Amino acid sequence: MTADDPVGATDGPAYQVVIVGGGPVGMGLALELGLRGVRCAVVERHERPQPIPKGQNLTQRTMEHFRSWGVESAVRSARVMPADAPTSGVTAYGTLLGDYWYPWWRRSALRPYYYADNERLPQYYTEEVLRAAASSDGNVDCLIGWTATSVIDEGSSVAVEIEGRGRDSPKMLRAQYAVGCDGSRSMVREQAGMELRRTDHDKAMVLLVFRSAELHRLLTERHPDASFFNVLHPDLDGYWQFLGRVDDQGQWFFHAPVESARSGTPEAAACERLVRAAVGAHVDVAFDYIGVWDLRFASARRYRRGRVFVAGDAAHSHPPYGGYGINTGFEDARNLGWKLAAALRGWAGEGLLDSYDAERRSVFESTSEDFIEAFIERDRRFVRSFDPEADREAFERAWSARQVRDDGVATFEPHYEGSPVVLGPPGGVSSARGSHSLAARPGHHLPPCALSAAAAAAARSVDSRAADVSDLLGRDFSLVALDVPPAWVEGFQSAAAQSGIPLVVLTDSFDGDRRQYGCRLALVRPDHYVAWVGSGAPKDPAAILAMATGH
Repeated sequence: MTADDPVGATDGPAYQVVIVGGGPVGMGLALELGLRGVRCAVVERHERPQPIPKGQNLTQRTMEHFRSWGVESAVRSARVMPADAPTSGVTAYGTLLGDYWYPWWRRSALRPYYYADNERLPQYYTEEVLRAAASSDGNVDCLIGWTATSVIDEGSSVAVEIEGRGRDSPKMLRAQYAVGCDGSRSMVREQAGMELRRTDHDKAMVLLVFRSAELHRLLTERHPDASFFNVLHPDLDGYWQFLGRVDDQGQWFFHAPVESARSGTPEAAACERLVRAAVGAHVDVAFDYIGVWDLRFASARRYRRGRVFVAGDAAHSHPPYGGYGINTGFEDARNLGWKLAAALRGWAGEGLLDSYDAERRSVFESTSEDFIEAFIERDRRFVRSFDPEADREAFERAWSARQVRDDGVATFEPHYEGSPVVLGPPGGVSSARGSHSLAARPGHHLPPCALSAAAAAAARSVDSRAADVSDLLGRDFSLVALDVPPAWVEGFQSAAAQSGIPLVVLTDSFDGDRRQYGCRLALVRPDHYVAWVGSGAPKDPAAILAMATGH
C-alpha cells in the first residue's frame, strides 16, 4: 500500500487502527501502536507541519514518552534553543520591565520524580521528528496529503473515507478501530456523535509571531533564567499577556486579549503598540504572523463511542496557559495506545478500553477547572483587590505571598486514583491535582528508582551495570518485587500465563533507594502508572490482573 493507493483489495479490515490527524498526538499514537506491532494508518491533510510555534514546553513526562517511542534524542537534537537554555518562566505585574516580578513555572524542580529532563522547542519541529519516525515504522502507513471525510462504525469494523488532492476518487480505509486526532473542529468526533461541552469566556485573543533583537537583548539581561513571560495587567481582569522565546535569535510568540479582534485581524500598528505596552519599552517589532483565537474551554462528553475514539484537541481544548495542551495530548496517546494494542492482542477486557475515557477525561476536566480556570479567577481577584498606586504596602505583601504559592507545577500531578482498572485508595478520584512523591502509589506514575547491578544484569541478561527501573520496564505489564518469597511472584506469573497477559518481573532487594517505594510488590502498567501495590502475600493475583486489564 502506498500514499497514492493506500487501500488494497481486501474482504476485511486492511488496518487494525486508522488515525485521523497526523499532528503531534496522531503521530505519537502511531508510534505507540507501531512499536507494539499494531498495523495502522495515519491520515494527514497537511503536506508539512504548520509553522506556528505553539506547544513549545515539553514536560519530563512527555520526554519519557519520547524515550519509549525511541525519539528522545532526535527531539533534543531538533531544538532551536541552546541545550542549556532555561525552560522556566517569569510572572510580572503591569509590564515585563516593571518593578514587580518573580520566577514562575520552574518545571526543572520536578526532575527527581521523572526519568528524563524537560525540553523546549516549537511544535512544528517536534512534529517533523515524529513524522519521520512514524514513516520509518513498518507497521505505520503515513497517508500525507489525504483528508478524511467520513467515519462510520459498522459494528465489527470502522470505515473511514479519505480523499486526496489531485487524486481521481475517494478511497475507503477499513480498520478495527478509528481514532480522531483531528483537532478542535474534529470531523471524527462530530460524526461519531460525541457531544462537545464548551465554556466560552467571550474573549478574543491575538497570537503574534515576531522578531525583535532589542527585546532579546533586554530580556536576556533582565531575566537570563527565563524563556517565557506572563504579564498580569490590572486592566485585563485576570487574563494574561503571554510572551515566549521561539529561538535564541530574537523570534517570539505573544498571546494577549484584544477587543478590536472582534471586527477582524488587528492591524500591525495596533499589534506593535500591544507588544510595546506589555514589555514597557519601545522595542523593534517585525511580524511573521498575526492571528486571532477565542478563549474557550471544550471537552467531549465522552472520548469513546463504540469503535471510535478521540484524543488530543479532538477530545479537549483550552487556552495555551502553562503548556498543558500538547503534553496532555501525548498522555492521551500513551494511555490509549497500549489499551488498543491489548484489545487487539486479545488479553484486554472490554472495561480496559472504557477506562481510557474514565481516566483521561477526568484528568482534563481537572486541568481545566483546577488549574487554568483557577489561574484566571485567582488573578482576577488579585488585580481587583490590590493596586500599588492605592496601597503599595498591601500590594507588596500580597505579591510576595503569590510568589510563595504561585507555581502550579508543584500540584499538577495527573493521576488515576479513581480509575476502574486501578486498585486505588477508597473513594479515590482521578484528577490532575496531586502531589509528587517517590513512593509507588496506585494510580500514580512510577517514580525513578535505581536497581542493583545484580538485578539489572538479571533483567537484561547482558551486563552488570546498575540501571533505573524505567530502563527495564517492559512494553506490557511489569511486576516490581523487592525481597519477597518466590511464591508471591510465581502467583502473578501463573495467573498472567493463564490469561495471556504479558508480564515482566523485576526482582531486587528492599534496600537503598528502593525503600522509597514503601511496598514490596508493585504492578506497573505499560504506561508506567501503578495499578496495584502490596507488602504482604497477595490474596488473589488473578483477580488483581483481571482488574488491571478491565475484566
